[in-house]
Amino acid sequence: MAKPIVKWAGGKTKLLDPLRSRVPSNIRTYAEPFAGGAALFFALADDASRTIERAVLADRNEDLIACYRAVRDDVESVISALGGFTHDEDEYYRVRDQDPGAMTDAARGARLIFLNRTCFNGLWRVNRAGKFNVPFGRYDNPRIVDPDGLRAASRALAKVELRSVDFEEVTRGLEPGDFVYFDPPYVPVSKSSSFTAYAQGGFGPADQDRLAAELRRLRDRGVLAMLSNADTEATRALYGDFAVHLATSPRSINSQASGRGKVGELIVTSWGAPGIQVSEAPPRAPSGRGGRVSSRA
Repeated sequence: MAKPIVKWAGGKTKLLDPLRSRVPSNIRTYAEPFAGGAALFFALADDASRTIERAVLADRNEDLIACYRAVRDDVESVISALGGFTHDEDEYYRVRDQDPGAMTDAARGARLIFLNRTCFNGLWRVNRAGKFNVPFGRYDNPRIVDPDGLRAASRALAKVELRSVDFEEVTRGLEPGDFVYFDPPYVPVSKSSSFTAYAQGGFGPADQDRLAAELRRLRDRGVLAMLSNADTEATRALYGDFAVHLATSPRSINSQASGRGKVGELIVTSWGAPGIQVSEAPPRAPSGRGGRVSSRA
């Protein structure tokens, strides 16, 4: 079974059940414009009960997309490169200071995985210049290389289109029969908890407004779309004309211990009656052909 190969703030591994239950069984194009750890995609990739003809994963973090591309196209080189790393603080800072833009995809992907497995609390954060700046983590014996997990991810990604573009580039051209899942940087629950520095440029209030507007356009075009975000007054207002489902999820990746623990989340869907939902019928599955995304995406 394919699973996320990186730890990512806001990852959806602990929220898979309520998300997966709302994904239709037959999809022509599956799109995730904010891939991150891509937990939902990997969970669906080996699900024999669903048909996905084509899949697109995108993220503005170019290092992350390069990593997925390397795992998809040359996983053995990534595994080999990871085998050369050691869990050492001096080596960590040497690798952190490297310029990923000058590397091959395999070297760049191995660098990201190594830093992700050994940095402080698994937090991926970049500064205004787009440079990763998280300090060394205090782990006894982190697992830097997981060959079986990487090979499983490679199989799941085999036919997946990978892009480092804005979310509106990903959704352009989607039609009825397609499905998109948005997992953006969350609306901050407080000023002190604001963190959107997963990629250069961040994701601010104007971007949240732009995303809500895109969800409305997709709904008007008949595209099934689902979005998760923090449960805040601002988010409830932003998506007040959509069906909104309440959920809770544990959060273990945060620079402050007070920011970890269970948090309230919203799952917003482009179908269903507007307002807070207690129960719902699953979306009607659009027609589709083909097989599981792991082999025919």
